[in-house]
Amino acid sequence: MIVCVCERVSDRDIERHVQGGCDSFDSLQLETGVATCCGRCEDCAREVFETSSAAQGGIIIPLKIAA
Repeated sequence: MIVCVCERVSDRDIERHVQGGCDSFDSLQLETGVATCCGRCEDCAREVFETSSAAQGGIIIPLKIAA
């Protein structure tokens, strides 16, 4: 599925970057441009990143949700 329409980043793209060693969301943004334009995809992109990181045995940093 396409996560970021602005930068054409899919969930598979995010998973590939995590498998390739991307270990932070900031790094993912630098590498792919995800969630750097309009920002509407940030929650979904973070969720896919965290899920992919967990699958790779990475540390999960909880998503901060505004009350």
